[in-house]
Amino acid sequence: MFENREGQKVPQVTFHTRRDHEWVDVSTDEIFRGRTLVVFSLPGAFTPTCSSTHVPRYNQLAPAFKQHGVDDVICISVNDAFVMNEWRNEQKAHNVTFLPDGNGEFSRGMGMLVAKNDLGFGERSWRYSMLVKDGVIEKMFIEADVPGDPFEVSDADTMLAYIAPNASKPLDVTVFSRDGCQYCIRAKGMLHDAGIEFEELVLNRDFSESTLRAVSGRSTAPQVFINGDHIGGSEDLEAYLARQAKNAA
Repeated sequence: MFENREGQKVPQVTFHTRRDHEWVDVSTDEIFRGRTLVVFSLPGAFTPTCSSTHVPRYNQLAPAFKQHGVDDVICISVNDAFVMNEWRNEQKAHNVTFLPDGNGEFSRGMGMLVAKNDLGFGERSWRYSMLVKDGVIEKMFIEADVPGDPFEVSDADTMLAYIAPNASKPLDVTVFSRDGCQYCIRAKGMLHDAGIEFEELVLNRDFSESTLRAVSGRSTAPQVFINGDHIGGSEDLEAYLARQAKNAA
C-alpha cells in the first residue's frame, strides 16, 4: 500500500534538465515554491498508456487547469532529460512541463519508486497525480496497489473534477480537410473564431477518400466531427455554431 502524503512537502531534489542543448539543474524549490501545480507521474516515456491517454489528456486540459488557478501542469517520469524532451516533442504536449527524474530521487522521496525488473525497466515511478501548493501536497490520487499498471484515478479528468467540479471541458474536434479547399478554410476559420481547438487530418496525407466515406458516409471535404458526433461540412458547422451561440445566450 502506497502512503498518501497529503499535507506533506514534496521531496527536495535536483532535476537535471536540458534546455537549448545545455544542462540546467533545477531544484524542487525553484519549481514548487509559491506556485500551484498539478503533477502527474507515470512509469515511462513512450509507453502505451502514458502516451495514448495520460499525457494527451493532461495536455488538452492544461488551459482549463490554468483558468482555475493552476500555474503549470508537470509530468514526472524516471527517464533522462534527453528522453523526456524527445517524448514531449513527439507528443506535441507543449502545455505540459516534462521533468526528468532520471535517478528516481523524487519518486523515491515520494515513496512511489517501484521495481519493474520483469519488464526490463529497473526502478520506475508508480502512477499517481497530485495538487501541490507552495510545495505542500494538498491532494493525491494514487493508483491501486495491484499487479500491472492500473489507470483509474490519476487521470486529468479526475484531477479537474477535484479542482473545479463545474469546469467546462474542451471539445474533441477533428476536421477532415483537403489541400486548397475553400470550404475547408472557411470551416477552420469558423472554429478559430469560436475559440475551438481542433485536429486537422488532410486527404491523401493522413487518410484516403475511402476512409472519409467510411467514417462520414460522404466523399466531400471538409467533414467535421465534434465529441464523436458527425457535424458535416462548412454549412453544417455554421448552423451548429449558431445553435450553440443561441443556447449559450
